[in-house]
Amino acid sequence: MQSMTIRRALARDAERLTALVQESGAYSGAYASIISGYRVTADYIARHEVFVAVGPDGRVLGFYALVLDPPELDLAFVADDAQGAGVGRLLVRHMTDRARDAGLPGVKVVAHPPAEEFYRRLGARRVGVVAPTPPRIGWERPQLWFDTGAGTPAAATSDVAAAGDVPRGQRR
Repeated sequence: MQSMTIRRALARDAERLTALVQESGAYSGAYASIISGYRVTADYIARHEVFVAVGPDGRVLGFYALVLDPPELDLAFVADDAQGAGVGRLLVRHMTDRARDAGLPGVKVVAHPPAEEFYRRLGARRVGVVAPTPPRIGWERPQLWFDTGAGTPAAATSDVAAAGDVPRGQRR
């Protein structure tokens, strides 16, 4: 893929980011319930660290949302036709750099089960499992942790494992 840039998401990106979520092939079939009706709003973009990967033509190829307190990768999506081109890798690298720059020892990820291996290839380690929360989420989700090199990862991991039993919401 040609060069990409990463920039902070703007309120005007909300519709496009919502479309990326809604059009995701990874959330079809049995996983469709988790994104049904989900919207990325301008308010959400204003409250969190949301960044977009943009292609040379200006097209949004993917995005992520980092919650700082407690540190968690809340959303990460790449357009289906841009997968395999390094967009996700670039976004995750950017996310861990942002977290490290913010002084966070690491970032929790409650992963979509098919995405676990992707995150693990990029350095995340599995620290637990989040139980299903029916009716919307009827499956276990792997809980992962990216160390950033800031702070004390061992202490942060135990805090994450203790807090991980309660999902943040009906997001993934």
